[in-house]
Formats: sequence, structure tokens, C-alpha cells
Amino acid sequence: MSAFAPATSSGTMVAGKLHRVRKGHKKTFTATPPVAPEPVRRPARLAIMLALAHKIERAISLGAVRDRAEVARRLGLTRARVTQLLDLTLLAPGIQEQILFAESVDGLEPMAERAMRAAVRVEDWAKQRGSHGGDGQETMSERALRTAVGVEDWDRVAHARARNSLMFIGLLSA
Repeated sequence: MSAFAPATSSGTMVAGKLHRVRKGHKKTFTATPPVAPEPVRRPARLAIMLALAHKIERAISLGAVRDRAEVARRLGLTRARVTQLLDLTLLAPGIQEQILFAESVDGLEPMAERAMRAAVRVEDWAKQRGSHGGDGQETMSERALRTAVGVEDWDRVAHARARNSLMFIGLLSA
């Protein structure tokens, strides 16, 4: 089949595929499709908040700040919000590690802080980690982690990402 069809009364008809390309306000058409950009990856927001919570906790224990109220005043947050941040440090170490390894891709966060708050309320780390009791019921943290994050996403995150997120907020030096 030819790219050009016979002329009609209104002009010549062209058969083929064109791809619309936009640069600013200018729009053009090309024969080849545009190259898809690389996904933008950065540490997950919850990972940054958890690292900040550890940094705040360390500052309090070293005496750099007197208490949570002073931290709230210095950061411009409410005392309740500082408490919410510091509560993230009550999660089981395995869950904290998984959070620190998480990354957001193209602005999509892998987990919500609100889902983790339910897990923080459970005081037993074994239940937080999702171990089953005798009844076979899944715990709140297991359900929240399974639905909000997906374990397969954690497996793809490199160890360097967690290190980079800690370096980003100043917990680790280069």
C-alpha cells in the first residue's frame, strides 16, 4: 500500500502514523514516537520522616534540645506532630529498615504514614512484624504493609537508597 492515496477533490490523503511532540507551547508531529523519560526516583516521604524522627530523638538524648516541646518550637511544628514523628521510632526494627529502603517513583509514594500509625499502636514487635497468633488472623501492621507497600517493591530497592536517604537528612556522613 502506498503512503499516498489518490488525490481527492479536497487534496491528497496521507496514510501513516504520526506522533505529536510538544515542546513548551510549540506542537509538532514526528514519524518516530518520543522516548519515554527515565522514572524519577527519590527516598519515600515516610523514610525521610523516620530518619528525621531518629535525628530528633538523638538530639534530645544528647541534650542538644531540652524536650519535644522545644523541638516543636524550633521546627515550627505542633507538639502533636512531633509526637507522631517520634512514634515512628516505636516500630519494629525490621519494619523501620523496610521503610528506610522504600523509594517513591515518579511521585507515587509506596506507603502512607497513616497506615503506619495503626501499626505503631501495637506495642508487641512480633505482632507489628506480622507474626500470626494461634487464630491465623493477620495483624494491623501486616494488613497495612501488605496493602500499602507490597513486599515485592521493597525487594527491588537497593541498599544505597537507604544510605542516600539517611545522608540526605544528615544522619550519615559521606
